[in-house]
Amino acid sequence: MVKISPVFVLSSLAALTSAAPIHTIQKRIAQTIADATHDWEQACLAAGGAQQCNPISQVAFTSLLAAGKNCDQQDAADQMINLAKTLNNDAEMIRLAQIFVQQPRNAPDSLQVPYCQVAPKNAELNGLFHCQFAGSDFTKFSGDQTGNLPLGVAAVTPPGSCPAKTDGPVPDGVQLNTLVQSPGTGAAASVPAAAVDAVDVGAAAPSPAPASGGFQLQNGKDAKALNDKFASLTASSQCTDGDQACVAGGFAQCVGGKFLITQCARGTVCAALPLVNKPGTSIACTTAADRDARIAATGA
Repeated sequence: MVKISPVFVLSSLAALTSAAPIHTIQKRIAQTIADATHDWEQACLAAGGAQQCNPISQVAFTSLLAAGKNCDQQDAADQMINLAKTLNNDAEMIRLAQIFVQQPRNAPDSLQVPYCQVAPKNAELNGLFHCQFAGSDFTKFSGDQTGNLPLGVAAVTPPGSCPAKTDGPVPDGVQLNTLVQSPGTGAAASVPAAAVDAVDVGAAAPSPAPASGGFQLQNGKDAKALNDKFASLTASSQCTDGDQACVAGGFAQCVGGKFLITQCARGTVCAALPLVNKPGTSIACTTAADRDARIAATGA
């Protein structure tokens, strides 16, 4: 009988182990996609969208699946804004759509997800692109390598960031709408009243609504006051990081103590507008005639 030494067995196993190729297991990065449009759908219902809200919401969050095409998410956001514009240009729906279009998409192979290379149909989405999840391999992209940079962007710094979250990527599986309130500086970013109220650019914050509930008139007065203050600002005006305003006709955000201005689409200007369904104002790119008509409609 041949005796096999324990040492021989161990050494043989070691040799087999060292000879076997080592495969890196690629991690799947996913999320609860329905959470990405939940708040938008609720804002849509509040704005009177009724049965139109849910189908658009479902199409939108489905676009975050790994099987989606590069521009499916942006196309869905365009539909979200199209509906918002039929509902008195609902500012909250537009803001949430702008944040949605920057939500990271699922990454089945832990690589970066390519960016859309087609301009959006709505100016409110200009310059906005999705963040990446933090667990992504920031040296590689999925797909055919044709969307490795956002449209019109020379570099994404830091890697994985987006206009709404400029400090870096989104933690794996987390919804961007739980991390930020402002969509950032896309070409026509629309900012909710709360964001405008929080900044200090010498502009008057909206006053409390009258006890009678007639807040529309006060919203109009507040929008006029904001526009008057914005008219006095220039690119060299002092500001505090995070301030947002209209400067020289464009949407401006204060970064490093200076306003960075993103011009609105041709034929439109940045303006403070009165909200319709609740107290407050919003900032958006619109025509001068639309701005004046909205304010006049409040009786201001």
